[in-house]
Amino acid sequence: MTDRRAEAVRALTRNLGHDFADPTLLEQALTHASVGEGAERDARGRPFLDNQRLEFLGDRVLGLLVADRLMRDFPEADEGDMSARLHALVDKAACARVAERLGVGPAMRLSPGEAKQGGRRREGVLGDAMEALLAAVWLDGGIEAARKVFAHAWQPEFAANPKKALTNPKSALQEWALGQGRALPTYRIVERTGSDHAPTFTVEASVAGYPPLTAQGRSRQDAEKAAATALLQREGVI
Repeated sequence: MTDRRAEAVRALTRNLGHDFADPTLLEQALTHASVGEGAERDARGRPFLDNQRLEFLGDRVLGLLVADRLMRDFPEADEGDMSARLHALVDKAACARVAERLGVGPAMRLSPGEAKQGGRRREGVLGDAMEALLAAVWLDGGIEAARKVFAHAWQPEFAANPKKALTNPKSALQEWALGQGRALPTYRIVERTGSDHAPTFTVEASVAGYPPLTAQGRSRQDAEKAAATALLQREGVI
């Protein structure tokens, strides 16, 4: 590890507020797949693993922690509104912003090619690494350690997330789309899971010229409302 990267890792650890009992978890969380398995080895000669498996776990850990916080912060919110808020707080853009504030980029281990192409500032790379870091903290210190890091790291995201739910987000999305000179928004059911008496709908909301966005709800209407709210949040309308 170069002196510059070692200092970046120490700074990141301070910013996280968690001292790793198993530093190999931290190193794995910071190792991008571009490095290639076995391309670099630790002090004991063992190959570094990349962060893809930790990212998989971290995505679930983050979803749980956000959902738990939303349940406590918004006791009157319905499922559609909470789904929209959750989506805005766990998407790659939010994770990348958190990673940037904590200083994840300079601490990452990337291939020379990925580093040269700006990987340390790339949203996808940073977002994935942040999820992997949260998983590493979870595995190293348990749920309370992860909750502590999450509470500190995601607080600016909660502060920026709208506190007042829209009364009719589908109408608001329609008005915004028309104001942008676009056609009316469209909604498509992507998936329906669960039993007949307790289904879960995944709906995709689309506005021409903008990336589509999906959200879930217990009914098609709730899912459409959640997707519309999340799309408005993503585009900075609310």
